[in-house]
Amino acid sequence: MDWQQLLALTPILLAASISVILLLVIAFVRDHLLTCLITCLGLSGAALSSLISVGDVAQQVTPLLIIDDFSRLFGALILLISLISAWMTYPYLQATDEIREEYYILLALAALGALILIASNHFASMFIGLELVSVSLFAMVGYLAHSRDQVKLTLEAGVKYMVLSGVSSSFLLFGVALVYAYSGSLSMNIFSQSGSPLLAPQYLILGTTMIAIGIAFKMSWVPFHMWTPDVYQGAPAPVTGFLAGGVKIAVFALLIRWLMPIQGPYLPILHNGLMAMAALSMIFGNLLALRQDNLKRLLAYSSIAHMGYAAITLIAAINVGNLSPLLAAEAAGMYLVTYAAVTMLAFTVLSHLAAQDLNYETGQLSHYQGLLWQQPMAGMGLIIAMLALAGIPLTAGFIGKYYVFIAAVDQQLWPLLWLLIIGSAMGLYYYLRVILILVNNTPEAKPTRNWGLTPLIILLGLATLWLGIYPGPSIAWVQLALAGF
Repeated sequence: MDWQQLLALTPILLAASISVILLLVIAFVRDHLLTCLITCLGLSGAALSSLISVGDVAQQVTPLLIIDDFSRLFGALILLISLISAWMTYPYLQATDEIREEYYILLALAALGALILIASNHFASMFIGLELVSVSLFAMVGYLAHSRDQVKLTLEAGVKYMVLSGVSSSFLLFGVALVYAYSGSLSMNIFSQSGSPLLAPQYLILGTTMIAIGIAFKMSWVPFHMWTPDVYQGAPAPVTGFLAGGVKIAVFALLIRWLMPIQGPYLPILHNGLMAMAALSMIFGNLLALRQDNLKRLLAYSSIAHMGYAAITLIAAINVGNLSPLLAAEAAGMYLVTYAAVTMLAFTVLSHLAAQDLNYETGQLSHYQGLLWQQPMAGMGLIIAMLALAGIPLTAGFIGKYYVFIAAVDQQLWPLLWLLIIGSAMGLYYYLRVILILVNNTPEAKPTRNWGLTPLIILLGLATLWLGIYPGPSIAWVQLALAGF
């Protein structure tokens, strides 16, 4: 490894150093504010170093990682999401009697795993990144089990995520073993490599299928979605925000890097499998969201539907006979950016409210009645998030869905396009239902002053609107990230 390769690893090394520094600091002094500040400064420094290096020559650092503009820019996005998660966690944990400092070590390790995922072009580094994220989230999901009223709900969420994540990792690892047995290589570019295979092609097909199933668990694609609503409901709101806005984006970025270069006779099998999961996710995600009276479960089923929408861009990018997949890849990148902004806004509001009253997090939608009049900034932030998730114009969600629409039209994916339109109509119903509850004034609705995460809510609300009104810089950012494909 030379100095250029070492410098290319700077964001990953900075992210890795956060957990080491926190371990040393906590060994001598326990200070929640100091721990949060160290985490935020470390994540900010890593994101800044990643952005500064944009435009540099791509570096293959050992066979495991490739540091190019794609990994730099989407790595910076993951680091910003992690920074927002650390910020929203501080007032949330401050309101509990739990030991707080170790949480930030887990968050830093999860961010590190996400960075490794995005930069992976080797199945070994992909598995290491996924496991680093998953093992950290096991503890994060159940972190506050002993300081909450609904202990059973939180423990159930932690155990379900641990067991089902372990199952998905088993599928993925066995699939990697079959691919290795077929080719004698762990490179993710196996489909584009020339040379004589060691075994029959059925090993490659079965291995790739099992890897796809393992990743589908992480993406909550139907029928591998069963963990999502219970984990979303039981996990602390900041953890749910990171899981929805950070982990899924990192995994989807990995899919873009892995699947876009794929060509060959087995592409139609992968294409049809993704189409089936996308269609089922849009149908069942929206139908089940209609029945929810708990906001976090509603957002869980909504995320399943949104991952179905995102899958359309991936399908368009690898469409059989597709000569120009860059439009679809750009659509995938823009959808990730807009979904991240909207999701983090929604869960920042939930974290802000849950720090005051856990009923906002675990209770029914009726608990949010009149929120706009009780806490205007929190209510307005949640309204903007719901409008954006519904895809209303002048919000980030509209730009994301518009890109999905044009990618589907460009590749003539008519069945998926109709499901997107029908699913968006159903989504409009249950998102507007939440908004009606928020604006419904009640005699007991009295304004309260609680600043908490209000500055962060304002920043994310403005970002959501800015992405919808003036998306040009974000589009250029995504195009730069994809220029090397």
